Amino acid sequence: MTQTLRCRYVVLLGLIFAVLWFGSLEYRRLIDPDEGRYAEIPREMVVSGDWLTPRLNGLKYFEKPPLQYWATATAFTLFGEHQWTARLWSALTGFCGILFTIAATGRLFNPTTGWIAGAVLASSLLWNLIGHINTLDMGVSAFLAAAVFALCLAQRDDATPAESRRWQDGAWVLLALATLSKGLIGIVLPAATVVLYAVWQRDWGFIARIRPWRGLTLLLVITAPWVIAVSIANPEFAHFFFIHEHLQRFLTKVHHRYEPMWYFIPILMIGIMPWLGSLLPGLKAGFARNVSQRFQPQRFLLVWVVLVFVFFSVSDSKLASYILPIFPALAALIALHLGRVTTKQRHIGDALFSAGVGLVGLFFVPLVIHRAATLEMESIYRIYQPWLYAAAILFLVGGVAAFFLARKYPLSAIGALAAASFFSGQAIILGHDAFGAVNSAHDVALNIRSQVPPNVPFYSVNTYDQSFQFYLQRTTTMVDYKDELGFGIRQEPQKFIPDINSFVIAWHQAPAAWALMPVDTWGQLTAQKLPMIEVTRDSRRVIVRKP
Repeated sequence: MTQTLRCRYVVLLGLIFAVLWFGSLEYRRLIDPDEGRYAEIPREMVVSGDWLTPRLNGLKYFEKPPLQYWATATAFTLFGEHQWTARLWSALTGFCGILFTIAATGRLFNPTTGWIAGAVLASSLLWNLIGHINTLDMGVSAFLAAAVFALCLAQRDDATPAESRRWQDGAWVLLALATLSKGLIGIVLPAATVVLYAVWQRDWGFIARIRPWRGLTLLLVITAPWVIAVSIANPEFAHFFFIHEHLQRFLTKVHHRYEPMWYFIPILMIGIMPWLGSLLPGLKAGFARNVSQRFQPQRFLLVWVVLVFVFFSVSDSKLASYILPIFPALAALIALHLGRVTTKQRHIGDALFSAGVGLVGLFFVPLVIHRAATLEMESIYRIYQPWLYAAAILFLVGGVAAFFLARKYPLSAIGALAAASFFSGQAIILGHDAFGAVNSAHDVALNIRSQVPPNVPFYSVNTYDQSFQFYLQRTTTMVDYKDELGFGIRQEPQKFIPDINSFVIAWHQAPAAWALMPVDTWGQLTAQKLPMIEVTRDSRRVIVRKP
């Protein structure tokens, strides 16, 4: 195959993958809580014209920095408010993270290892899923991973001084973007990795070679303007953002998450599928030392993986997506192992593992349906069932194909397993739209959106549906329910109705009004003979208006 033909093949393959990666973004309804929340904040930015102070349901919301809000608001401005534009930033950063992993790993080790790393990352279940969900974790993970790779590229023994400086500056810019994505972890975790690597390698000059003063200056130039501006406009911002959302989130259970220390072990095992069989060998590959090189990129990547995993394991606040930043580095380490396997013409252990997962899945799906019947969700899971069967079959077929290909065509085996896993992950997430009937306010909001006059009060009584405001295209007044809006309510209490009695008074006084409420609250207010006309409902929500 000529060089030109090979390039055309790579470009065509990339275009096909891009279509597959981005093509499903509009299919699913936005679900609560994250997808609704991170669509609504940018929508309110566009409507209000205030891109400085993030607001959720009209209330100040300082839990996270604004980069993703700005990106999504820009997408809304350019292309309109859609489900795919709400998810575009996650998908774009996830896709770019794969491309950067390919390029960086190929440069650090060899091109074949780079392509394998890209295949591993794109097909890893957690990266695949989060890349198609509107949440903040993909953006910060992509920037952090790119920064770690850029730092490694800057420290290569064969890098020229100018090349090293460019990559080093690029790493600091990426860290600034990570900080603007999700806060101080964007600098704290990479800094700790640098120190730990220097200690392990006894390379004390390593810290100086990353040019910390130049880098911190560059980082502050990018991040400080928003922090200063939002602090001037909102004096309460600094304490809430830095103390409550960083120190207290890490050190206390202020967010009421009580997962055990080992919480991320099964998350990692499931999230790295179908490459679980190569996880430990990949980590072992990170210990290898090339005596001919001063800088050991595989060891730096290993330090990053272990540090981030341990950091979030000891934290008192845990969510499954928190360890996502380690996946590109982990993909590179797994690729180092798989590259050695391909040269030895051995069967790939991941193939048998994948086939086993698929086989177990085929027997497990009916059990899920049976369990769902006891949870009164049988109808939803029956809609989901064909997608789960498809995912299991893809795992099984991909594993079997990879097993038989591995001895003579090891790279084809890796490709077959990666493709099967990618499509399996897509089946899992596309089928999850079945849960949109209960986890999204899409249907009820669209049923009434054209009926609600723009200036009529609209109340959220005893509930807060994160996606309702986005689909309704307006904010609501909270009644007797604060949830994560508590901070904003304390700043602007006039926008809140504290109890049902006060709501009843406001309802009677208003010439016209609408309200969303849980089914049980509707029953209680109906029993109190509050004048209401039911407009629409689903299994969780009732929409009413004043007669």
